[in-house]
Amino acid sequence: MSDVLQAVSAALVETVAAAEAGVVRVEGRRRLPSSGIVWSADGLIVTSNHALEREQDLSVGLAGDRRVAASLIGRDPATDLALLRAEAADLTALPWVEPDEAAVGALVLALGRPGHKVLATLGILSSVDAAWTTRAGGQIDHYLQTDAVMYPGFSGGPLVDGEQRVVGMNSSALVPGLGVAVPAPTVRRVVTALLSGRRVARGYLGVTAQAVPLPEALAQRLGQTHGLLLTHIEPRSPADQGRLVQGDTLVQLDGQPLRDLRDLQTVLGGEPGPAPVPLTLVRGGSLREATVTIGERAG
Repeated sequence: MSDVLQAVSAALVETVAAAEAGVVRVEGRRRLPSSGIVWSADGLIVTSNHALEREQDLSVGLAGDRRVAASLIGRDPATDLALLRAEAADLTALPWVEPDEAAVGALVLALGRPGHKVLATLGILSSVDAAWTTRAGGQIDHYLQTDAVMYPGFSGGPLVDGEQRVVGMNSSALVPGLGVAVPAPTVRRVVTALLSGRRVARGYLGVTAQAVPLPEALAQRLGQTHGLLLTHIEPRSPADQGRLVQGDTLVQLDGQPLRDLRDLQTVLGGEPGPAPVPLTLVRGGSLREATVTIGERAG
């Protein structure tokens, strides 16, 4: 038994040592610094947006107690991602795992560098699931949850598997009370948008809504028990321009059922197109078909 424990311990030490050069300290707030991951050798750093409290006077702490200046390229609060460029061109980028290679029960290490040394906590992948939408409307391509403890300053650091690959970027802000990681496809998509100078655009209707049960006959006809009752329409918003009114109950948008606010956030999570999309609603007890042009909201 002791041989097994020694082998596991040695493997964990090796994993931390191999990943250490790709984990950085991000100094972007008054209190404890956060962590970041080297995205490319030429100085791109991905980190946690919520831990970046300022956009000027940024610096990055590298392996070997080296400190360099950094500038903000862009940020996406809805996915808790920010992209920095460090003034260094000899960094070590870590390999990333695609989510379909991750499995529940796999041992993982959460790494952070809130100080001068890399810190680590051990856990397992508690959940690997499908795409989900954050409370701010960000589309995360896969749900990755771990029971590894996220100490203060770990956000923005990597969750690393036994093959010394990054499973995702740690975030303590996306789901309060849980440790989740932003997977490679999401990071790649946001980095690409920010590098091109684009905002990470998301759909916008301009409504306040709440889930309500549908009449039994309509529920059976539609194959869903709930819809979204519009309690407020913002003036001059896409919903207002589409002639939606307070009291309408939305049941489908662009062919997707709207049963609760999470469904609406999911439909609006991608970049909106210029063309009107079909909308099904209940008004005065009757089903009606309409169209609406989804607007754009950054972040």
